[in-house]
Amino acid sequence: MSIKLIAIDLDGTLLNNDLMITPGVKESILSAIAHGVHILLATGRPFIGAKKYLQELELNKAGCYCLCNNGALIVHADNGRPLFETLLDHNDYLYLESLSHRVGAHFHAFDYDKLYTANRDISKYTIYESFITGIPLHFCPSNEMDKKIRFPKVMMIDQPEVLDAAIDLIPKEIYKLYTIMKSSPYFLEILNKEADKGKGLSRIARYLNISHENVMSIGDHENDLAMIKYAGIGVAMGNAEYVIKEAAQFVTNNNQEDGVMIAINKLLFHK
Repeated sequence: MSIKLIAIDLDGTLLNNDLMITPGVKESILSAIAHGVHILLATGRPFIGAKKYLQELELNKAGCYCLCNNGALIVHADNGRPLFETLLDHNDYLYLESLSHRVGAHFHAFDYDKLYTANRDISKYTIYESFITGIPLHFCPSNEMDKKIRFPKVMMIDQPEVLDAAIDLIPKEIYKLYTIMKSSPYFLEILNKEADKGKGLSRIARYLNISHENVMSIGDHENDLAMIKYAGIGVAMGNAEYVIKEAAQFVTNNNQEDGVMIAINKLLFHK
């Protein structure tokens, strides 16, 4: 099977625990690019949170793309301009922000380049999200939100035990209306029902005229499950959740031990 496209998650996968790309991982990715393989960074982060890694891997140029916000946006990697977008509207925002109050979790929302919170007691996890990704944080009461804004995703965020209790209170019918998944113990992601990493990867593969059999995806967390299932070769990191390892065809090393490099070298270069 010829691998023509490799989709790689960022946190816990491409990046080690210091949020860095190790030299071995970088070398393997650059070698794959030199052999004509498309590399797609596929992240829950907004584009601004992926830019420096695109630059480091020399992917910030025309003809390269980035899957952001868990698949709600696929953008041109050189300028962040959307290629595909699957968004939430103002009514979705109002409903989900209100739901967060009812179930007892903090809440924030992304547009293309800003992070909004209506919580006066701003969650430390909202501050963490802004710090890690570099996206500017804005306080905006929900009744003052611009009705024209469209949102790639919104999130319930809180301490793990608080968030888990809130999730238990979310009505089951909500899962029929939205894509809902945890991306960490303190982040619950909510997107348009037609948006997830698997659907996003499918869109860009079709755009590039690449069959799913020729796609490899690498990830570690629940939000990677859809793209692990979509790809012809799904790779779970050694630090991946059990459900990811169960769905994958190959389990590599963890993100502290060059897991991405091991997977590329074995499955692409047969080393």
